[in-house]
Amino acid sequence: MIRVAGNIEIHESEIEFSFVRSSGPGGQNVNKVATAVQLRFDAEASRSLPADVKERLGRLAGRRMTAEGVLVIEARRFRTQERNRQDALERLLRLLRAAIQKPRPRKATKPTGASVERRLETKRKRGEAKRRRGPVAGEEN
Repeated sequence: MIRVAGNIEIHESEIEFSFVRSSGPGGQNVNKVATAVQLRFDAEASRSLPADVKERLGRLAGRRMTAEGVLVIEARRFRTQERNRQDALERLLRLLRAAIQKPRPRKATKPTGASVERRLETKRKRGEAKRRRGPVAGEEN
């Protein structure tokens, strides 16, 4: 079990790793060794995540979440499989911890009296300027 936060844990069997060849650093091994890691976590089917966390995770993940609700994280920063595997797992946990945090509800506020007065005064001035643009009395075209 991998502890995410508080009472939420995900089972290691819910995470699937696949290894592919990585572009970038690697020297002579670059075309022989599959060091890049692709982590897949089926968030939609996970029983350890509450529904509200799944929804926030989908919003936070963006394009990394497939239409079926599978989160895909690719890690290829390091030269070794193990470091890339750890990096992908850390990124998953960081994303899950962010999704667990409930957003603070927004408190509706009223504009201050001074700001209302400034807005109305600006409207009055603008209206007066537009009224003065009319035709001049007694003048013909």
